Amino acid sequence: MVNDDSPAFHPDLTRARFMPGTSATRGNRRLLRALTRIGRGRAPKGGELVTLGEGVTVRVHRPAGASATDAGERRPGILYLHGGGLIIGSAVQGDPLCRRLADELGAVAASVDYRKPPEHPYPAPLDDCYAALQWLAAQPDVDPARIAVIGLSAGGGLAASLALLARDRGEFALAGQVLAYPMLDDRTDESAAAHPRMLRLWNGPSNRLGWGMYLGAGTAGPGATTLDAASLEHAVPARRADLTGLAPAWIGVGTLDLFHNEDVEYARRLTEAGVPTELHVIEGAYHGFDASEPTAAVAVDFVQRQVDALRGMLAAR
Repeated sequence: MVNDDSPAFHPDLTRARFMPGTSATRGNRRLLRALTRIGRGRAPKGGELVTLGEGVTVRVHRPAGASATDAGERRPGILYLHGGGLIIGSAVQGDPLCRRLADELGAVAASVDYRKPPEHPYPAPLDDCYAALQWLAAQPDVDPARIAVIGLSAGGGLAASLALLARDRGEFALAGQVLAYPMLDDRTDESAAAHPRMLRLWNGPSNRLGWGMYLGAGTAGPGATTLDAASLEHAVPARRADLTGLAPAWIGVGTLDLFHNEDVEYARRLTEAGVPTELHVIEGAYHGFDASEPTAAVAVDFVQRQVDALRGMLAAR
């Protein structure tokens, strides 16, 4: 039972009190990874499955009736990066949203099945995302000047890292980055949350587990890593000193999310760096609320805001 002075969950989120405090743990990580990989070897309905180097796959969705060989048809591109704390999940999770984005925005929407730690720590997952971005930009029906990236949770952190990497390398000028409750800072612990006992689906111990494996430090505490200072700054978006010149950003997070403070701070820093940034803070929303309660009005609105943000970012210029 929470303290009397604890805030309430959003009234639309009727399942919140029944949700566990976290999802992935050291004990269930392998089982969850296996479960979330179901179907990843099959092409999405109405789409295709493309294999890149290192066995990395991309699930591709085009507007109904469209094909990659449509003469002269250049569409916007969207790269979707799934969540899972960097250690579970698969690109299959992105199928429903990618299908919607392809049909509503007339885009080529691709979801990448990046490799995961501890077998493949940084930089492998980010390299896979960049390889998928290169593949998407090279498609004959994609306009390379109109590509945006969208990521949820750990995928949001990778999307932020990908935007930074794209800026640094200068090969692509992304049209935008949509970050839903992104996992941005390895130093974040449960103590960073205003109301730790209200956390749902992701907490401090799970965050340490995910970041530790990604940074090659096992399950060490916040800030522990085997990376040198320069590599660490490139691996963790919140550690980047220079945020100038990045693609326009949309960031959304709930007030009862472990990542609330780091996401609000990142939005502030982006704005100070001159990056056009929209911040949407959802009162009483927990981590992953839109995936757990997709029919709740507040969840439907949250996803619609992301679709609208992408529509604006990808408008013909």
